[in-house]
Amino acid sequence: MKNINIYLMMILISLTMGSCSGDFLEYEPRGVLSSENVATPGNAEGLVIAAYAGIGNDEMVGPLTSQWVYGSVRSDDAYKGGGGRGDVGEIDRYEQYNLTIPDQGDFMAPRTWTNYYKAISRANFALTVINEIPSEEYENKTLRQAELRFLRAHSHFMLKLLFKKIPYIQEGLSQEEMAQVSNDVPNDELWNKIADDFLFAYNNLPPSQDEVGRADRNAAAAYLAKLRLYQAYEQNDQHQVTSINASRLEEVIQYADEVTGVLEPDFGNNFLDGHDNGPESIWAIQFSINDGTVVSRVSYVTGLNSPHGTGLYGCCGFHLASQNMVNAFRTGSDGLPLLDSFNEVNIFNTVGPDGTSTPAAGLTVDPRIDHTVGIPGRPFKYRNTVNQPGDMVYNFSWARDPGVYGYFGNMKEQQAPDCSCYVKEGPFIGTSKNIDFIRYADVLLFKAEALIQLNRWNEALPLINEVRERAAASTQRPLAAGASDIYHVAPYESFPNKEFAWKALKFERRMEFAMEGSRFFDLVRWGEAAIVLNDYLARERVRRDFLSNAQFTAGRDEYYPIPQREIDFTRGVYKQNSGY
Repeated sequence: MKNINIYLMMILISLTMGSCSGDFLEYEPRGVLSSENVATPGNAEGLVIAAYAGIGNDEMVGPLTSQWVYGSVRSDDAYKGGGGRGDVGEIDRYEQYNLTIPDQGDFMAPRTWTNYYKAISRANFALTVINEIPSEEYENKTLRQAELRFLRAHSHFMLKLLFKKIPYIQEGLSQEEMAQVSNDVPNDELWNKIADDFLFAYNNLPPSQDEVGRADRNAAAAYLAKLRLYQAYEQNDQHQVTSINASRLEEVIQYADEVTGVLEPDFGNNFLDGHDNGPESIWAIQFSINDGTVVSRVSYVTGLNSPHGTGLYGCCGFHLASQNMVNAFRTGSDGLPLLDSFNEVNIFNTVGPDGTSTPAAGLTVDPRIDHTVGIPGRPFKYRNTVNQPGDMVYNFSWARDPGVYGYFGNMKEQQAPDCSCYVKEGPFIGTSKNIDFIRYADVLLFKAEALIQLNRWNEALPLINEVRERAAASTQRPLAAGASDIYHVAPYESFPNKEFAWKALKFERRMEFAMEGSRFFDLVRWGEAAIVLNDYLARERVRRDFLSNAQFTAGRDEYYPIPQREIDFTRGVYKQNSGY
């Protein structure tokens, strides 16, 4: 899809152009769309491309493509970072939980709400146009309808993860009708509305598409597996999981089995330029650079998050790994994670006078830590002092406010500053690296989770081990400056019971997707957010006193509040989430 960005820009310009004339009462300006001048196959193709662009039209203060704020900082994976609590204080409110409020203006969650509904609006406008074109005049009509419904479902799905109670908006509604669509819909009914769009896509998309980035049947099957997994955990109005629907879990397995893909041979490939749309990428948002347009199509959604004070990057030191998450990468003498005792010892927490951290004697870790976290004394983005020019070893001085947030950086969302994918706009960093919405490791663990919940944990064992074996093999790049001998990961020999398998699955998801923005949503899906996060806060506030008053309230903090301005605009048609 990167090869159609120029056409996309032309379409978007044509949609926004105007014209002036003294006879304006009788003159139809260029760019004003009506059923007469837009309902052609050529224009429809452009509108579909514009709908694809809509899912990537986010920003640092209204993210869509990266969930680093909502799924990572909101969880036990990461701290906000930056220059103290007041720096982008809206995120601090989310991190404290009890300070989150519905009336937050047009920043972060309210802006994200708007940006997702803008994307839905693009899909709906394109559907309205395409629905009116006779099939005999438009060979790709059903195909494009399927793509648009996939895109619409994606945006609704993400909104539901964030806000739970959302209005489902489809094509053909007037502005007045849209304002009367309630967000107070039974949970299962709303899941099914979104699933209907994915099912239409699944039934009408080809197995693959010639243009990368377009949705295909494979992506639809993966998304249906994901949706049915979330839907299986049935919640009441206080967001408590009251039951787990076995038939939905069977659907997870059915759709996961239809997904084709393989794991990247090296875990780090998923996060490096040059590996976009690789074998593990099931569906991703496409970005590009030097594509013939004025500003290119780069992503600035994580533009605040680069290491601070290095001279290599810009600013601003946001999204820092928590000590809790760093500790979780420690392994035992058997090469397995310490499922119940990982947080009893702080690792990499002592920094010497040279600004580096030396591993404790006998420490062994999962190598995914060095693909995920910037640690003083260890190479950043595989720049080893010994065997690669352009030394870039992470240093304590790269942390912007270590007294508040510590010094563990994020690595997955960063690229080396000499990457051809890299753009610096003022102090902010953008890259053309794609962002994966679903990768094949997700699908393997979706299936494993469903199997365990269906008491078929022995069938889940090889799926979890496949992910672990890839982790164990991901040590070929320069990850460690003189300390690569600390890696020790082994597969599980067996799962003795369901409880053990369940802990292993949850731990594997955390290690595999650490700081990718899925952790908070996993905890809410499992009905464990309050227990896990309050336990996290009890220990972490001793390490980081900025969390001293943070408190997660069950029945409230599992979801963000519906933005107050949306409730006001609909004159009370929208209902607020529980607890706000």
